[in-house]
Amino acid sequence: MARRPADSAPRTPAVMAGAEPRQQRPADHVVIAVVGAPHGLRGEVRVKAYTEDPMAVGDYGPLSGADGKTYRIKALRPVKDDIIIARLDSVADRTAAETITNLVLSVARSQLPPVEDDDEFYHADLVGLTVLDEAGEAIGQVVGLMNFGAGDMLDIKLKRPGPTALLPFTKAFVPTIDLAGKVIHTRPPADFGVDSPPPAGHSEGKAKPSGRDKA
Repeated sequence: MARRPADSAPRTPAVMAGAEPRQQRPADHVVIAVVGAPHGLRGEVRVKAYTEDPMAVGDYGPLSGADGKTYRIKALRPVKDDIIIARLDSVADRTAAETITNLVLSVARSQLPPVEDDDEFYHADLVGLTVLDEAGEAIGQVVGLMNFGAGDMLDIKLKRPGPTALLPFTKAFVPTIDLAGKVIHTRPPADFGVDSPPPAGHSEGKAKPSGRDKA
């Protein structure tokens, strides 16, 4: 989840930002994991989890692969941070495991648990929202979230030509989020979007939620 602090002070990140392999998935699905390299000879694979609790990847039942197949997790064990080792029902040996390296696994958005904190938001719910400035004018669209260690940042594709721009995901800069209206009201700084560097990686449409501290 993305947490929106009450001010712009740096904070320890609750989630890790990472690049998501760009593979096809149903429009109503959210990425919860990506398969990594094979582990051993019996078909186990390393998996990078995008759920807040990495072991929760096994709680959603059958997972949809970007290859159009359905995968069921038979066993899981933690490794470190967001990396787990998984045994999938249709992957019997290392050769089979090698064929699904970098495979994106997703679930329907409706399968995710509801957010209990008003200041926490699933990345998937923020991506695609229209960004409004203080005057109510549309200035761009959220295309992802990032976290470089000082808190979540909205990655915004501006209406003008050029690279995306990063806006701290805090109440100071993002006072109102209207999920029903599909808009975010912002207070961007005067130099917002000026000389913005190209993004290094997105957390586009992922299951991990972000949030904000209460004021």
